[in-house]
Amino acid sequence: MSFKTTRNWLQQTIYKIIAPVVHGMIRIGITPNAITATGLVLNIIAACIFIDGGLHAQANDYSYVGWGGALIFFAGLFDMMDGQVARIGNMKSTFGALFDSVLDRYSELFTFFGICSYLILHNYTFEAIVAFIALIGSLMVSYVRARAEGLNIECKVGLMQRPERVVLTSLGAVCCGVYAYFAEESPAFDPIWILTIPLLFVAIFSNITAFGRLRHCYRVMKATENEK
Repeated sequence: MSFKTTRNWLQQTIYKIIAPVVHGMIRIGITPNAITATGLVLNIIAACIFIDGGLHAQANDYSYVGWGGALIFFAGLFDMMDGQVARIGNMKSTFGALFDSVLDRYSELFTFFGICSYLILHNYTFEAIVAFIALIGSLMVSYVRARAEGLNIECKVGLMQRPERVVLTSLGAVCCGVYAYFAEESPAFDPIWILTIPLLFVAIFSNITAFGRLRHCYRVMKATENEK
């Protein structure tokens, strides 16, 4: 089974799980934009948890990382539900698509700002650099697609799209907190690496995806020029 097939299967499975919630939101009149805004608020709260952990957590206390990751994952569900509510509830709009895209970028900025703050405040310099590079790649993946679509080029190619970034970041943080809790005072290694390794994947493959999309656009443009 290819990655794309697996990704689509997981996406459809999640859609089936959240379907009752989606239909409930439509019945009571919750709009897609309200769901999108809620997701942003949750990501801001997650960032605050990371910052608070950076300021007040003890050196061996990774509970803030775990709770922050759990909230990022929960906020990611709202990112899926807003699109479903828009489609099923026939509430799609051009402004709604723009609103969703803009708030998604804000969500990523706040998320990585919180993570970077935590890492810097606990003197994890290398790990903070990895998180910042992951932020750069995440933004560029979205920017290349937006710029390409502004030129009427469909550009959805690549591995590290937003759902993958959210899952890797949030599960890395959650597993970091869970491992530190059960390992207690004698972990076999620094639990922060459980967060850093997924962030490293995001940092590497999001930038590869951004350049891959740029290459895709180049090929499309060249093919269009040759047809003229």
